Amino acid sequence: MCGRFYLDTPRKRLLEQFALKQMPLLTARFNIAPSQDIAAIREGEAGRELVMLHWGLIPHWAKEEKTKFSMINARAETVATKPAYRTAFRQRRCLVPASGFFEWERTARGRQPYAVRLKDTDLFAFAGLWEYWEGEQGKTIESCTIVVTDANELLRPIHDRMPVILDPDNYDAWLGHETADTEHLLSLLRPYPAKQMTLYPVSKRVNSPKDDESKCIEPVILDNA
Repeated sequence: MCGRFYLDTPRKRLLEQFALKQMPLLTARFNIAPSQDIAAIREGEAGRELVMLHWGLIPHWAKEEKTKFSMINARAETVATKPAYRTAFRQRRCLVPASGFFEWERTARGRQPYAVRLKDTDLFAFAGLWEYWEGEQGKTIESCTIVVTDANELLRPIHDRMPVILDPDNYDAWLGHETADTEHLLSLLRPYPAKQMTLYPVSKRVNSPKDDESKCIEPVILDNA
């Protein structure tokens, strides 16, 4: 799964990586958590746009904005068929930029967090879906979810799932305006190559979403005694 990530890449890199003409000001975030508004990139009328979306997808047909199910992640295996996601999968796909993400390993001493990132870049994108919801009183919310798949060899000892990281060459296909070929889109939802990733233990301070400082991504030495 993907329950926390961070984004501390400079604005210029974001503009270049995602071919954006403009974007709102973003501050560095070191512990982004569900239910918060997160940066996402989608196709707009004037091209790609970066918008802030509520992390935790609310289906357009939901009667209330709060659901009893966690919808921060969508499983790649059922994203094209599950009622909560299938319309967004066909018509409202997005990119969620990140510098890295966190995963927890269950140990005898409790859950130990690790920061996970790519070896050769400080910026990448998760495959995401977004949705538009309007309540009875006219309240509107734009929300999103991050697609997850099986863990690769690097992550598997810690967790059996991982977020889908898209290759930049596939950004256009994922963001396409029109309904794309389902089989091709599903083929993009695969584990990222383990040899291109790295991970390291970090402080348990990241367990609290209230702690959003650079110390959350600093490596720590584990005491295995």
